[in-house]
Amino acid sequence: MSEIKKIDEISMGDDNASFYKGRRVLITGGLGFIGSNLAARLVALGADVLLVDSLTPDSGGNLFNIDGIRHAVQVNVSDVRDASSMQYLVRDQQVMFNLAGQVSHVDSMRDPYTDLEINCRSQLSILEACRHHNPSVKVVFAGTRQIYGKPDVLPVTEEHLVRPIDVNGINKAAGEYYHLVYNNVFGVRSCALRLTNVYGPRQLLKHNRQGFIGWFIRLAVEDREIQLFGDGSQLRDFVYVDDVVNAFLLAGASDACNGEVFNVGGSGPVSLAELAKLLVEVAGTGRVRFADWPAERRAIDIGDFYADSSKFKRAVGWTGAVTLRDGLDRTVRYYRDHLSEYVETPLDTPPETP
Repeated sequence: MSEIKKIDEISMGDDNASFYKGRRVLITGGLGFIGSNLAARLVALGADVLLVDSLTPDSGGNLFNIDGIRHAVQVNVSDVRDASSMQYLVRDQQVMFNLAGQVSHVDSMRDPYTDLEINCRSQLSILEACRHHNPSVKVVFAGTRQIYGKPDVLPVTEEHLVRPIDVNGINKAAGEYYHLVYNNVFGVRSCALRLTNVYGPRQLLKHNRQGFIGWFIRLAVEDREIQLFGDGSQLRDFVYVDDVVNAFLLAGASDACNGEVFNVGGSGPVSLAELAKLLVEVAGTGRVRFADWPAERRAIDIGDFYADSSKFKRAVGWTGAVTLRDGLDRTVRYYRDHLSEYVETPLDTPPETP
């Protein structure tokens, strides 16, 4: 219960907080990183929470992620690719946070058909289930900054061309546009949040294919070497998971977001070298080494990227509240307490880092 109280300390405004009390909420990908943090906050707000997750190996779903709130949520182990299951599960839900997805850019290039099934076809099936069985539900889709590709100008606004450079980005863009079409044509109220680099407790640490920051955190916690490609000067923005949870809650409670896409990013650009240095400083363990770019990584690297989130701030008043130093400190402390729940054994020889 202490975990619930801790998460509830983050304010999203009295009106929006009361919006979720007693409300029926479905989270696809609910046992994953963002989904489980969102679930804990919704429980604290008094929502009736249903989590749907396939628990596919290496996907990030982890039952330990809901330790402390397991008694307060319903869990359905089901794959969003199963259209008949989704037709049943969406019934009577009032808000859906659609977070289920394949998020590895590298895996999408190695196995494009699975990425297509999860990130594209399944999204269409979910929306068809809503259209035919629960058209009044409000849907918030977890998008990604990856759909922009290599940016022409910085910071990147929502007006930037959508120009993905990998299969994952293409399919995530398609999934996002399905949500907008179903909002505009069929009246299934939907919006999309294009997330930048999200980090924090409950993130997958088993491998390095679902974002580099979680992997860096694992290496620091285990007092390993953080390997940076090139000179580490690439710029990124980082957003702590509690701030992202707040963004989803605000979007789900506001019809001003319907039919729109919004960037949800950090407060400003940070180089990867600066990030790694700060992480090692906060953790008190780990070290940094620079290495040459592997060809497969270089081919899908987008260079510098950081987002302009002002459109979302204007729409719902959202702003990130957790500094990078504070967020890294909270995250390192969490994994020092619970690392065995996220990794099977410590690394003997760390594989390539992104």
